Amino acid sequence: MSYEIEGKLIKKFDTEQKTDTFKAREFVIETKDDKYPQKIKFQLTQDRCELIDGFEENQMIKVHFDLRGREWNEKYFTNLNAWRVEGDQLEQDLNQVGEDFDDPSFDDGPKYEDFEDTPF
Repeated sequence: MSYEIEGKLIKKFDTEQKTDTFKAREFVIETKDDKYPQKIKFQLTQDRCELIDGFEENQMIKVHFDLRGREWNEKYFTNLNAWRVEGDQLEQDLNQVGEDFDDPSFDDGPKYEDFEDTPF
């Protein structure tokens, strides 16, 4: 079963080579719009360790993850295993478009006035 959550990226940790064949990387987000924001740690593994590279701390992201649990020596562990990370790139693109409209050199193509003398 998969889940998703949005929050502000507050910490990225370095990738750790746990064994010869296994590597993992952790990162933390702070939930938004909650009365009591939570700091939640996620884990990336293997080839997914690089998924967080393109994001900066304090950036809003959406994390898609699975719950993973295991037992070891009668102790139980739970991991939030992230498998996809999305940023606020769409919001950044929309903000850029708004800035472009304010720029006098911005040309968004033909205008209505360009076709006023068209015979049809």
